[in-house]
Amino acid sequence: MAQWEQVQYLSTQTLSELYPPTFPMDVRCYLANWIEEQCWDEIMLDSPEHEARALSLLDQIISFLQAIAQDNPNVVERMRLQHISRNMNVYRSHPLQLVKTVQEILKKERILLSQTVHPPAPSPLPEMSMPLVGAQRDAGNRDVDLLVLKVLEIQNCRQQIHQLQEELNWERENFESVQVSQSNGLDPKTSEQVNKLQNHIQQLEFNGQVIAKKRVQLLQEAVVSLEQCQSRLIHRIKSWRREQHLATIGAPFDDNLGPLQTWCEQLLGVNVKLRQEVIIMGRDWAGAEPITELQERLGLLLQTLIQSSLMVDKQPPQVIKTQSKFSTTVRYLLGEKVAPGKPVLLKAQIITEAQARNLGQLGTIPTENVGELINNTAILEHNTSTKSTCATFRNMSIKKIKRADRKGSESVTEEKFALLFSTEISITGCDTPYRIQMISLPIVVIVHGSQDNNALATIIWDCAFSEPDRIPFVVPERVPWKQMCATLDSKFRSEVQTQRSLDRYNQHFLAQKIFDKPDFSGDFSNMLVSWAQFNKEVLPGRSFTFWQWFDGVMELTKKHLKSYWSDGLIFGFIGKQHLHLILQDRPNGTFLLRFSDSEIGGITIAYVAPTENGGRKIQNIQPFTKKDLEIRCLGDRIRDIELITHVYPDLPKNDFFKKYYTDDPLPYSHGYIGVSIQTKVVAGESASSPSSIVPRSETPQDTHIRPQYPSGPLYPNLPQFQPHYPPDMEVPGVPYPDPLSISPFSVSDMAPNNPAPENEMELEDFLDPDIYKMPQ
Repeated sequence: MAQWEQVQYLSTQTLSELYPPTFPMDVRCYLANWIEEQCWDEIMLDSPEHEARALSLLDQIISFLQAIAQDNPNVVERMRLQHISRNMNVYRSHPLQLVKTVQEILKKERILLSQTVHPPAPSPLPEMSMPLVGAQRDAGNRDVDLLVLKVLEIQNCRQQIHQLQEELNWERENFESVQVSQSNGLDPKTSEQVNKLQNHIQQLEFNGQVIAKKRVQLLQEAVVSLEQCQSRLIHRIKSWRREQHLATIGAPFDDNLGPLQTWCEQLLGVNVKLRQEVIIMGRDWAGAEPITELQERLGLLLQTLIQSSLMVDKQPPQVIKTQSKFSTTVRYLLGEKVAPGKPVLLKAQIITEAQARNLGQLGTIPTENVGELINNTAILEHNTSTKSTCATFRNMSIKKIKRADRKGSESVTEEKFALLFSTEISITGCDTPYRIQMISLPIVVIVHGSQDNNALATIIWDCAFSEPDRIPFVVPERVPWKQMCATLDSKFRSEVQTQRSLDRYNQHFLAQKIFDKPDFSGDFSNMLVSWAQFNKEVLPGRSFTFWQWFDGVMELTKKHLKSYWSDGLIFGFIGKQHLHLILQDRPNGTFLLRFSDSEIGGITIAYVAPTENGGRKIQNIQPFTKKDLEIRCLGDRIRDIELITHVYPDLPKNDFFKKYYTDDPLPYSHGYIGVSIQTKVVAGESASSPSSIVPRSETPQDTHIRPQYPSGPLYPNLPQFQPHYPPDMEVPGVPYPDPLSISPFSVSDMAPNNPAPENEMELEDFLDPDIYKMPQ
């Protein structure tokens, strides 16, 4: 499926032009692997003998699509795939035309890919799959195994040299004795014995020199291998921290530090043994340049390893309110190697962005205190069952914070701090103690809960768009929309705890909203979105920012709509033009659920309603908010509204929402009669002006729906509206104020120069109906 994986990075406009309506991109996507495995070019288009083969391929495509649709939990996607599979039968009378279409598509894809000079940009949310992590662990284990073999070989060389030296000393002692005998003339054969001993001694000395050189070479190779292996370990530690950072926006994260701890301990053991070998060899070659160099390199590796083994296992909250308790856990990966004796005390202090930058350059502890932390010390304690050594700060609190001078329009929720953890530690086998420290992820300190949303926006931007190994805490001011879009999708799925992503229609509407381009139908991918557009400037005509609005939708979905969204029953983010285009040919009563465009944390029902003159119009029920859904769930509200009968495209609502209906409450005891709350949509008369949408003949419509006024207040605490007009009097453009009502007037009821109300739409309001193309 290599070709399709590359094709997906082409622009949206290019992709939309690449696939004809008779062979939509959905087929290419779902059957990508199978399509690329077939020998399409072997089928001759002018050969009737190959028609049966083409027909067989068509049957397989239809069968595959139906099987995929059957297993798809998303009802909307399931209906679309079934619709596409039925449409594929258009090729049944001319199956070779299917082959020709696929051949042309694959050829065009290859041409477009060959013209792509630059490779696709990496995903803004780098994901590390479990097989890759496992491969890295295996590679690390192999590196350590090879290092251990090198150390054993070095030790073996040392032992050989030691044995040779002992033998050499013995032979030299014999040689001196024989020389004394020769000088006294006691034995005539002494001269021959002296020659043999002399040759043997020379051979031993030569063998010793060879092994000594090999020993030095092995030591040098081992140190190089240790440097490479430790470099990979440090890279993996940084990757772990990076993944921990990206987990804030929903990226996958394996928080298991066990393998890294094992890796650290093994490398420490290798380093200690190599340092011992160098020291032993240095006794014979005292002051030799190779020995001094090896000692320095091993010392630097040891210091780096000891300092890099301090990890913030459980990060503190990234938005912290003063005077509030929070916890965090720091873990030391070389905990079992800590020298026994005096307990190791970790201290935490809060530092500014500027202090964090100087920390990286100077490696010193900041002396200026910018905040007062309560319960900011903890002891490193070893847990024998988990084999982990951790310091847990259980009841920390920021009592007060000193703010930096802000420039321009900067707010306190844009100011980033961090917690710095530091201690002095002694490792078994090392002569001197080491000063180690580690900083947490950036945090934003707030003083009131109302600042939480804006502070979280700062954290999201920092997490999603910061570069690895950046200068703390630098982030770009503008990023491509494709990165922002991926971030929003990942955060949404993570926050809501769902597998269903934002589809391309949702993503396009979000782009239209953040860029304030409701009529733009092109590709937003490479357009730059700024921090100001994300959470600085309020949206046009609104009192809130893009992030505040999006975060409200996430909160509502997480608490009240998770199952509806996961089941594909909520269309989600959709613009008016798109909404109109997909509902314009639907029968009366067809509805879909969309997130409110004008209210934070609201979901509304858009449905096709009849007009008085026999036409149809699209109505939007006043959004349901968190408070509304706490009183009565969405399923029951949908059941209550008789005006809506089929969820888009044409699914009976009771078939798909029935499981969300709750049982009616049982009558209370003690002689009371039970009561229940019911949702009521107040319908109104339509004006007599003609409508631009003609009703379907097969769908009878009641075009004389008069306003119904509730006999009592729906919410007793809300001020009730006192109408200034008789109930049966037509007042164009004045919506009824009931919290769960809709305006009964269509666009055609208004003067031509007046803009259309937000909750009603007619076909003539939109100039470009081709902005969205839905598969038929």
